[in-house]
Amino acid sequence: MPPMIKVPMADLAAQHAALRSELDAAITGVMDSGGFILGPTVENFERSLAESCGAKHAFGVGNGTDALLIGLKALGVGPGDEVITPPFTFVATVETVALLGATPVFADIDPDSFNLCPEKVREKITPRTKAIVPVHLFGQLAEMEVLQQIADEHNITLLADGAQAIGSTRSGKPLGAFADITTLSFYPTKNLGAAGDGGAILTNSDELAERIRLFRFHGSGGGYLYKEIGVCSRLDAIQAAILAVKLPRLSGWSAERRDNACFFRGELDGVKGIVLPVCRPENVHVYHQFTLRVLDGKRDALKAFLAERGVSTGVFYPQALH
Repeated sequence: MPPMIKVPMADLAAQHAALRSELDAAITGVMDSGGFILGPTVENFERSLAESCGAKHAFGVGNGTDALLIGLKALGVGPGDEVITPPFTFVATVETVALLGATPVFADIDPDSFNLCPEKVREKITPRTKAIVPVHLFGQLAEMEVLQQIADEHNITLLADGAQAIGSTRSGKPLGAFADITTLSFYPTKNLGAAGDGGAILTNSDELAERIRLFRFHGSGGGYLYKEIGVCSRLDAIQAAILAVKLPRLSGWSAERRDNACFFRGELDGVKGIVLPVCRPENVHVYHQFTLRVLDGKRDALKAFLAERGVSTGVFYPQALH
């Protein structure tokens, strides 16, 4: 009997093997330079990232959760404020609101795209609403034009959690063109992943850019002079070097993900008991996950069936955050 083929959720070893010589050179370059915290390696990556995402500014930080925390802090979110966000997301979207002393207010998602429903957001706005935080879940952008209109009508800010959506577009515009702030995660299994933790914050506002720059480095512009109460969250130069090797490949990798999604659709179309993911016509999806809904309570049985055949799957997410 032939050995069973394994289909992992992500194969980082294979990805890195294909880039081995470039990654080794990039890492060695940082080691030889002795510049491990911020510096030219990080700055060069930030410039490339901003251009790739259609944003004026990009700031590397320690991880995607810190990106959310610093982004919310830059928008002035704090005690007494309410932040509208979906309950169907990774916990970081919500815990960062709570860590700043603000109150998460949950608005429901669109059942097809899994993204925040604008009309549900309208129902949740109060005089205490400070910000709206949509999540570009699974790799396609939320209805940002409508959400921006709602934010403008009520003079509130908009921060987009783009941890799963780097490389995606909506109506021809990249994710960095939307919202006051957009946050990214470079967790290793993300479409653009580091060899460890990493994240970034995008903005087109010079004022917000300066606040973000200060907050990520103890509220200091340098020289032990402090303008704000900040945190210590900076993207390591080694991680920036690794990400800089991968960034030029992102567009091609995203196209391959869409090709795979097209193949899955063709093979699974018409199979009873599952619902295939929906891509809105305005969106170019990057399929961080290809998510199936399994009907009639058979999800865990299907997961076990696939595992027996070497196909890894995950549940996103087993419990909504409310």
